[in-house]
Amino acid sequence: MRVVIAQMKHETNTFSPVPTPIARFAQGQAMPYVGDEAYRAFKNTGSAIGAFIELAEAAKAEIAIPIAANAWPSGPVESDAFEYMAERICAAVAKGCDAILLDLHGAMVTQRHEDGEGELLRRIRAIAPRTPIGVALDMHTNLYPAMIEHANAVAGYMTYPHVDVYETGLRAGRPIFALLAGKARPTMAWGNRPMLPHVMRQGTDDFPNRELQERCRAMEREGALAATLFVGFPHADIKLAGLSAVVVTDGDQALAERLRDELLDFAWREREAFVYRIEPLAQSLARAAKATEGPVVLLDHYDNAASGGTMDTMAVLGAILDAGLDNVAAFGICDPWAVEQMVKAGVGAEIALPLGGKVDMPSIGRKGEPRKVSGRVKLISDGRFVNRGPMGKGTLSDMGRSAVLDTGKVEIAVLSRQIEPNDPGCFTALGIEPTAKRFLMLKSRVHWRAAFRPIAKAEIECAGVGVCTSDYGMLDFKHVRRPIFPLDRINTP
Repeated sequence: MRVVIAQMKHETNTFSPVPTPIARFAQGQAMPYVGDEAYRAFKNTGSAIGAFIELAEAAKAEIAIPIAANAWPSGPVESDAFEYMAERICAAVAKGCDAILLDLHGAMVTQRHEDGEGELLRRIRAIAPRTPIGVALDMHTNLYPAMIEHANAVAGYMTYPHVDVYETGLRAGRPIFALLAGKARPTMAWGNRPMLPHVMRQGTDDFPNRELQERCRAMEREGALAATLFVGFPHADIKLAGLSAVVVTDGDQALAERLRDELLDFAWREREAFVYRIEPLAQSLARAAKATEGPVVLLDHYDNAASGGTMDTMAVLGAILDAGLDNVAAFGICDPWAVEQMVKAGVGAEIALPLGGKVDMPSIGRKGEPRKVSGRVKLISDGRFVNRGPMGKGTLSDMGRSAVLDTGKVEIAVLSRQIEPNDPGCFTALGIEPTAKRFLMLKSRVHWRAAFRPIAKAEIECAGVGVCTSDYGMLDFKHVRRPIFPLDRINTP
């Protein structure tokens, strides 16, 4: 038995000015992992590929990994990058295989294709019309028909923060091996509702996504092969952005449809709970100043790398500096130029430089606004660390060449690559102990909870500036289907 396993993951923010060439998928390498290096990088890790490898080896299958490519969210994927990845996957399938297991995202938009994953699956199915295909997807999938039409089993994450990536790989892969063994006949039903749940209201610690995901788990305990509620990714101005569901059953289409409708109807009834209310920044920091025990997490949720942000806006960090908050660690500002200046100055040097604000954001009508910051170069690092988990346990993270600028009150992590602060390694790799800080400023939305909610004494959401804006009114939606809630106040789906 030969099994093709591949990864092609990107969550596309169509409002983001950050480009997405193939190098962005390399995660600090020269090019994305392939073959044996991909196997070594992902075996025994908390990834969907790690789960696929485990399932294939248990079946004593020959494994082919033509590419393992994963990029932090950014603007539309460049056509050359998409073709590079898709061609390698298709070439491996064309050599012949008994099953195909794909670790995709579900919200990839390319310069030519609104549904990047659907286009990949369409090409694969043209080569291998009867080969079973299992697909693991992110909870933020914007589901299109082609993803279902050209796959045999689809499963998505049940947690946000995404701490069940490995488990999702198992849920997507097991039905495929059951099909190959003649023990199951996977059938799927999918659908959507015209709603854009706000990312800040999608956490699975919170109602109603907590209840929706628990119902998915119950459906699987009761016999569904896989049940998934996708909250969708709203910062993609494409037709089918938004909430959807897919249920896989063992040959029972009617059951799949009934369970799908149960999930969708529940989400629609509770749609108001997915609406986010914004607090003014001054009010947020006034509350922060009253904190007596730390660490208190200050969320710069408008400029989040895991939603396609530039990670270089200075509004929240500047307000923290102006407020005089003390004993702060800020993660982080992506400014390769500033890192270069700090490296030239050397550890221990006093330096003043225009920090951040190097990238314009035309989609929200804002130019980059650097802020002059003075401080001491405390540390210089290669920026590489292995995730401790629970997110991505065992996988390599790469911030690029990085440095810490210490203003006396605020230690600022200055990075060369955008990266989400979802693992304690983002601080400890830079010599910062997060538990010792009164405040942690994080450019994050929900993923920070995986590593830092257990140590946080409080959390305060800070409205700043960025293409991950929590204010839908700043985004010019031109292509998403209308009417759609809450852009339109509609009462029927």
